[in-house]
Amino acid sequence: MEDWAEEESEEPADAGGSELRSMTMGEAQHGQRLDRALADLVPELSRSYLQQLMALGCVTLQGRPATKASTKVKVGDQATLEMRPTLQSQAFRPEAMALDIVYEDEHLLIVNKPAGLVVHPAPGNWSGTLLNGLLARDTKALLVPRAGIVHRLDKDTSGLMVVARDRATMDALVALIAARKVQRQYVALAHGAWTGQKSVTVDAPIGRDPRNRLRMAVVDLALHVGKTARTDVRLLDGADQGCWVQCTLHTGRTHQIRVHMAMLRHPLVGDTLYGGAPLEGMQRQALHAFRLAFDHPVSGAPLEFFAPVPADMRDALALWGLSYNLA
Repeated sequence: MEDWAEEESEEPADAGGSELRSMTMGEAQHGQRLDRALADLVPELSRSYLQQLMALGCVTLQGRPATKASTKVKVGDQATLEMRPTLQSQAFRPEAMALDIVYEDEHLLIVNKPAGLVVHPAPGNWSGTLLNGLLARDTKALLVPRAGIVHRLDKDTSGLMVVARDRATMDALVALIAARKVQRQYVALAHGAWTGQKSVTVDAPIGRDPRNRLRMAVVDLALHVGKTARTDVRLLDGADQGCWVQCTLHTGRTHQIRVHMAMLRHPLVGDTLYGGAPLEGMQRQALHAFRLAFDHPVSGAPLEFFAPVPADMRDALALWGLSYNLA
């Protein structure tokens, strides 16, 4: 399971669905800055967001537009606020989209996510996500946190994900993942001819790259914040240009396979963030979650699912003369 932490920002959306609220400054607000006084009276909105509304002319004080957050207020001052919905507040909305459902029962479903689809709304992608599609597909998803999403794939990684359809199943799946009882295997096309043993285990902790906050990196836990991470890597086929490998996750850190493969000096084709380059038509990281296996959290029945290698990866393999057979 990948980490969920992301920086969030609040931005005003279109005025549709806005609410006009009137208020009177009390003794507690007397002498305060306008933004702080409004934050007291409308605690569901942050000061930074209120400041943005002021800049847009959505706040009046004593009947006049108030655009300066530092304006001092007095007892009895009358203020009006046009509360426009934030992009975050509009993110959890149903959006009909075609989803490749591999399996479904009353408790869970398995989705084969295409490359390019964002899993969860976040800054820069407040709509058009897998979560939006799940909300449109199943009314039960509205009753489950994050629409039942219990783990995440990067936007440009394709492959299998399990989604819960009720809270009890979601909690059980989270527990299975934490106990490492969910088997997740990937295939990847990487730069560089493979040498040495055909199977290796990378056991190296991962944290935020101290030199580039947009990246993750292998870190020394004595010096930097991070988490243990383990990946088994097995060569499936090789060529002078690169290698076709199978990766098995034992932990689920952000960008884990991408970071560990770069550590092995085999960055993924198309993964420019970690030293790879677009080649053979691959414009995204050449990574695909092809196998997912676990015991059903309700019935206990063993489940195993496979997703075929996507066309862009098959084409790249063919250009290097590699076989995409997963056996």
